[in-house]
This record gives sequence, structure tokens and C-alpha cells, in this order.
Amino acid sequence: MATSVSSTTSTTTTTPKTDSASIGSALATALGGGTGIDMTALAGSLAEAQYAGKLANIDKQATKVDTEISQASQLKSDLLALATSLGTRVRAGDLAASPTVANSAVATASLPLGSAGGSGTYSLEVTSLASPQVLNSPAFAASSSVPGAGTLTLHFGTVAGGSFTEDATHAPVDVTIAPGATLDDVATAINGAGAGVTAYVATAADGAHLVLKGKQGATQGFTLSATEDPNNPGLSALAWEPVTGSATRLAATAKDAAFKLDGIARTSPSNTVDNVAPGLSLKLTATNAGSPTTISYSDPTSAISGAMSDLTSALNQIVTELNSDLDVANGGLYADPATRAAKRSLNQLTSMTIMPNAAAGDPRTLSDLGLSIDKSGNFTLDTNKLSSVLTSKPAAVAAMFTNGLYGVYGTFDGLTRTITSSSDPGGLGSAVTKYTKLKTSLADQRTKLVAQQDKFRSQLVDRFARANSNVAGSKATLTQLQAQVAAWNKTN
Repeated sequence: MATSVSSTTSTTTTTPKTDSASIGSALATALGGGTGIDMTALAGSLAEAQYAGKLANIDKQATKVDTEISQASQLKSDLLALATSLGTRVRAGDLAASPTVANSAVATASLPLGSAGGSGTYSLEVTSLASPQVLNSPAFAASSSVPGAGTLTLHFGTVAGGSFTEDATHAPVDVTIAPGATLDDVATAINGAGAGVTAYVATAADGAHLVLKGKQGATQGFTLSATEDPNNPGLSALAWEPVTGSATRLAATAKDAAFKLDGIARTSPSNTVDNVAPGLSLKLTATNAGSPTTISYSDPTSAISGAMSDLTSALNQIVTELNSDLDVANGGLYADPATRAAKRSLNQLTSMTIMPNAAAGDPRTLSDLGLSIDKSGNFTLDTNKLSSVLTSKPAAVAAMFTNGLYGVYGTFDGLTRTITSSSDPGGLGSAVTKYTKLKTSLADQRTKLVAQQDKFRSQLVDRFARANSNVAGSKATLTQLQAQVAAWNKTN
């Protein structure tokens, strides 16, 4: 009996000890008890892992878009900068046979708009400059004096030898003077009439004078008549005409410019004389009667050669940039249609007709000036061909470097505007806009994903909080079970 009890006791004692340790360890491990796990950090890690792939994909796309925006913007900027630089060089005038006046005090010479330049020399003698008529009023006490009210009327024509011949093609201009208007107000009213006569008040030793000044040219003289307001008389004091008016009020008579070009007497209503000869415009600034000066032209051959060399180098810099952007392995714009279109357009530059109205045998394309594209896609300049055409057709070549609709600058500027257009879907400007919108969209997507990630993390934290509460309760039960097992073991 004792043996039987002893055998039973031994079996019962061994089994509970093993099972209680195993159960307690398993529960503690499963429920996080004693492990020091940060449930909040765990929730963050799980949420981050859940959305890491999506966020990484968006970040990768955003980086690619940033590269596309940067490279497309840079290419657009470089093309526009080259067009601007070329335009500045053309407008500087050294690429055309530009005129120069030996006596620069007498006049300045320039090329008429669109002119290819001139050649040879001219003799210039200026005998008088064009001038405007200047008329002043009788003296008033001050600029605040009230001269009366009514209507002043300006009549235009030629004032000469105490007579006036009105220009029937130039309509008179009425200027209304309100009651109470001061001399200053009269000047303001005349200026506001837009008659081509300016007015101001000058204060001299004898008082304030209303001064009227017309345009240059003999036919730009004028008279001033007055219709008084009976209730506010006095305006007639400002009226003037050469037959009865005081000669002292006519400070200067309107005159034409008079000059001789190659000994031929000429006149001009203005000191600025456009197209006075082929490839020549003048601005007369002083007289040199009896001492003619010489007008000669520069030789643009060297400047054109240098400009073509600079243009070739600049175009190759653009080509290098395009090749880099379109590189399949590393280029950010390798799949961009606008960039590919830009490369195709540049490849057509040498064969484009830039002088459609050129005479037979004259250069019409950049290829005629020696510019071509080699097998590698780079621009090359045949300097021998350029030198030959400069020698045989200097005027025609110079005509290609003028500021106008046609020519090297006009053609390249038009091509650049097309390539960089923001209104044309195939332009670089439109590409930049498209990529910028995509970048904004990606940023919005990322913001939404981050919000979803935060929401998911909050949900996990809430779940883990409830789990922790359950774990706490389970730990208490476990503790009681362990105590009970210990008590059983002790009893046994």
C-alpha cells in the first residue's frame, strides 16, 4: 500500500513541475511579459513597413521628376540665352558694314532698320539744323495769375517774313480754358490737348511768361487765337499771329535742317534723317558750313567670321547638353518628346532657308556660309567656304546678319521660340509645366499616404493598448497559477 502511494506521489510531483515552467514561459513569451517590448515603437515600425514600399516608389518618381524639371528648364534657358546673345551681337552693328562720321560732332550715322550696310564714302556738310517755333506770352505777375477764360485755338503752317501760310492738311486744335484757370492751368490744358505743342511757365525778371514750343520743321509753325468768355475777359492777351502780333514774342522760328550730301543740297523737317542714302541714316547735331566731313563704312568680314565661329561653339554646347539629357542610361529626358523634337529642329538649322528673298547666287542658308553637321551630330564650320563667300558676296552675307524677320538671328530666334514654347504641347516650356504639375500631384499623393500611415499606426497603438490590458490581466492570472503550482509542489 505504501509502495503504491509512494509510486503515485513520485509521478505526480515530477510532471507538474515540468508543465508549470513550460506553460509560464510560453505565456510570458506570447504575451510580452518580461521582454520590455515598446508597443508604441512596434506600432510605428509596423506602420512604416506597411507603407515603406509605396512611399519609396513616390520618392523615386519625385526624384526623377525633379531631374526632368531641372534639365528641361536648363535646356530652355540655354537656348533662349543663345538667341538673346545672338540678337545682341546683331544689334551691336559690327556684323554689317556700318557708317561712321569722321567729325562726330556734326552728326551720327547708323544703318536703316533691316539694312545690310553700305559701302564707299560720302561727303557731309550741315548748314543749318531743324528747329521748332518758340512763342512766349506777355508778362504776368505770377504763374498763379488768371489770364481769363474762353477758347484758345492753335493753327499750324509756315511762319515766314511776317506772314503765315496755314497748312490745310493740319486741322486747328481748340483748347478750353475754364473760368478761374491760372497761367499754370493754361499750360496744363495745352499739353493735354495733344496738339504737338508743349507749354510751360517761365519766370523772368519782368514776370511770368507762358512759353509754347512746337515741333521741328518749317511747316510746324503755329499761331494762337482766342475766343474770350465775356464774363471772364483777358484771354486775348495770349493770342498771337505774325502780321499784327509783337515780333518780340516770337523767340524762335520753325525751320528745316539744311545739309549737303556729296555736294547735293538737301533739306529735312527733322534733324533725324532716315534712309538719306543706301545703308545710311543720319542724326544731325551741329553745323560745319564750309568744312565738309567724311562718312565711311567699316569692314565686317572679321566680325562675321568671329560670330560664325562663336555660334558654332555655342550650338555644340547645346548639342552636348541635349545628348546628355537624352542618354538612355543617365539622361533625365531620354523619353521626353519635347527634348527629342528640339534635337530634330537643331539638326535642320543648317539647311533652313533664312533669306527667302535672296538674289540668285547669293547665300540663302547657314550651309552656304560653311556651317554643317558631322556624323557625330556636332556642328562644324568650313572657314574656307565662309571666307570665299565673304569675298565674293560681302553685301549678301552682311544682309544675313541684320535685325529683321529673316537672317541668322531672325531664323534662330523663331526656331528657339518654337522649341521652348509653353503654348505648344511639343515645346520645352510645356514639358516643364507638365512635370511641375506631376511633381505637385506626387507631393499630394505622398501627403495622403503619410496620413494613412499615421492613421494605421494610431490604430495599431490602440490595438496594442487593448492587448497590453489583456496581457496585464493574463499576467495576474499567470501569477496566481504559478503561486498555486508552487503551493502544490511544496505540499507534495
